[in-house]
Amino acid sequence: MRFGERMQLCREELGLSRAELAALLGVSPSAVSNYEKNISFPKEEVMLRLFDCLKTDPNTLFQDSCHSLQDHYSRRERQLMERYRALPAVGRDTVDSLVEALGTYRDEMERSRPEREERLIPLYRSPAAAGFAAPVMGEDYDLISAGEEVPAGAEFAVRIQGDSMTPWIADQSVVYVNRDPMKVGDIGIFCVDGAMVCKQYYRDPLGIVYLFSLNRERSDADVVFPEGSGRTLVCFGRVMMRGLPVPGKY
Repeated sequence: MRFGERMQLCREELGLSRAELAALLGVSPSAVSNYEKNISFPKEEVMLRLFDCLKTDPNTLFQDSCHSLQDHYSRRERQLMERYRALPAVGRDTVDSLVEALGTYRDEMERSRPEREERLIPLYRSPAAAGFAAPVMGEDYDLISAGEEVPAGAEFAVRIQGDSMTPWIADQSVVYVNRDPMKVGDIGIFCVDGAMVCKQYYRDPLGIVYLFSLNRERSDADVVFPEGSGRTLVCFGRVMMRGLPVPGKY
């Protein structure tokens, strides 16, 4: 049984839901879900709270796990552990008292620290049609929380409409966008002759710009800009995605 399964078993034995454990740990329910599915691993400070919340010890959670607790100790931490074990009982008691006092001080400082302001980004209400009309930047939008599920660096979000970007971007799905410079192969939100589109960007050696639909059954929605065409093209941002097909080889 791996770390995540043992963590879930301990949580369920205590009758805690994922949301309840997440609140105790100070993380999102999706983070707890990822821990239990062995998708991600808790940070050190979260791990320490986890032992307390689950009323367990490291040996219980890491027994027969592919993650060894020693793997998460630095060399310095292992040296301190060895020195601690070599102390007489009175010395270990002194260290325990000092660590407990420092932990209490840390907790008091955390409680007195102002709550971290939640980061919000705009989600534009009008969809960026995957090939047709969409949002005018500055129009009505909803502010949404940029939690752990939102890629770091996302500056706004857009709801996509249409099937010209499937299966990578489904109809009605939300994409997260930043304003990093566009590179060949990136997906972007573009304004083409006044209409908004979501397309894959490509520029060939001759300087011709292509905006591709990822759904090649909708190649009719591709847009081509020969040099000197006179058409207008503005990029509003780069959609944050990975694992896309190579442009120009459709």
